[in-house]
Amino acid sequence: MDEASAHDTQAPPRRGLRAFIKLARLHQWGKGVFVLVGPVYGTAAGQSIEWLAVGLAFFAFGFASSGCYVFNDISDAESDRHHPRKRRRPIASGAISVPVARLFGAAMFLSSVACLAALFGVAGEGGALWTALAAIGYTLNVSAYTHLFKHHIIADVVSLAIGFVLRVLGGCAAAGIEPSTWLLNCTLFVSMFLAFAKRLGERRTMDPGEAHKARGVQLVYTDDLLRMAVVVTGVASLLTYAGYVQAQAQWYTHGFNLLWVTILPATYALLRCIVLVERGDYDDPTELATRDRAFQVAGVAFVALTAVVVLWWRVPST
Repeated sequence: MDEASAHDTQAPPRRGLRAFIKLARLHQWGKGVFVLVGPVYGTAAGQSIEWLAVGLAFFAFGFASSGCYVFNDISDAESDRHHPRKRRRPIASGAISVPVARLFGAAMFLSSVACLAALFGVAGEGGALWTALAAIGYTLNVSAYTHLFKHHIIADVVSLAIGFVLRVLGGCAAAGIEPSTWLLNCTLFVSMFLAFAKRLGERRTMDPGEAHKARGVQLVYTDDLLRMAVVVTGVASLLTYAGYVQAQAQWYTHGFNLLWVTILPATYALLRCIVLVERGDYDDPTELATRDRAFQVAGVAFVALTAVVVLWWRVPST
């Protein structure tokens, strides 16, 4: 799930500091929002959260993800050179050499370890230990994806989804709260939806006969299979979130369950994502968050409505 745009296919390779920033995928740290989801909902439910601990967990996963991206790019350098966008990546384009990239990736992992070490003085031994285990599990899972799972259909997507679930577990552990089954299910299905949509988008924006050169597993995936997987996981995401909203009715009912209104922008955003990927406007659904205005409006509406409802309209517990 990478960054970039069609414009990058013509841009010259970035060198110097900009090349290292691109290699670290700092914009992909936005996925660290999954570390914050559990604590945010925990705060809304009236639980006391140590936000410094959550912040350290966020940075620990951010640095770990950057390290993983670096070593993944080293492994994928040859195949990336056949991708219209990924060939502009620093290693594939030659802007950063492999030995330098290895040192940079190691520095990212060491930074993650430093954040986890600091967490022991903030979150307590129990929370810090579970957060560290989640971060280690995340790193091992990405490594397994790079060397094994990415070559097998379905397993590649499940592995990516597990990475997001581990982010959620790490954030909840740092905050000292128990993640709900609803939260874990939503995270699993949404991340699988995004991964399947990306693979479908690649087949739409590249010559079908060339897609496998950028992602070998595309030799096995088909358009029909990916369409079906996108729809199935998209529906599962919406139904799971709808179930969560229904389960929370006792806390947000004022005439009717006000949390229900958040389903509207969520549904619109997900269906728009399917339309734009199927049409070939994007090869990565995560690009919509930074490039598609309608999707951005739906995302802001979802966050704003959720914040208003959970912060001001929750029925106090007795």
